[in-house]
Amino acid sequence: MEDKNVQESENLDQLQDMQDQNTDINTESDADEKDLQIIKLQEQVEELKDKYLRQVADYDNLRKRTARERLETMQTAGKDVISSLLVVLDDSERAEKQLQVSEDVEEMRQGVLLVFNKLRATLQSRGLKPMEVLGAEFNPDMHEAITEVPTPDENMKGKIVAEVEKGYLLNDKIIRFAKVVVGK
Repeated sequence: MEDKNVQESENLDQLQDMQDQNTDINTESDADEKDLQIIKLQEQVEELKDKYLRQVADYDNLRKRTARERLETMQTAGKDVISSLLVVLDDSERAEKQLQVSEDVEEMRQGVLLVFNKLRATLQSRGLKPMEVLGAEFNPDMHEAITEVPTPDENMKGKIVAEVEKGYLLNDKIIRFAKVVVGK
């Protein structure tokens, strides 16, 4: 019986040794798996960091490019208008020369009127419209009141009775308020 107990004891020791070896193997494989996971996670972090840096650089380039384009647009925004007004300037210079040599007042008047009409047409083609204000209700969003004057007509109270300086709209946006006299 003692031999049996000794043998069982030896078997138990062998089993214990095998379990210890399995545990060591499991521990080693767990450690290897954890190391692999750590390496994978580090690679992902590096990849995401690279992506982030590239996106920041792309955004910075976009911001700089749009600022440069905006500056170029502002510098050349008036080029088309100026180019179209050069024709009117040429006509004005011709009219000025003609004024110096001509003595026919009616002819000069017609020439100057032609130049003014050409100027108005050129500006209107670019979206400029004068405000029509006489007789209209005073609107502080569109008009600048210079003064108020008493009116004999009750219907003209709060309405515009005179225009001191024309107001203008450019593509339906106010670029200059009309300076007006309002009836009270």
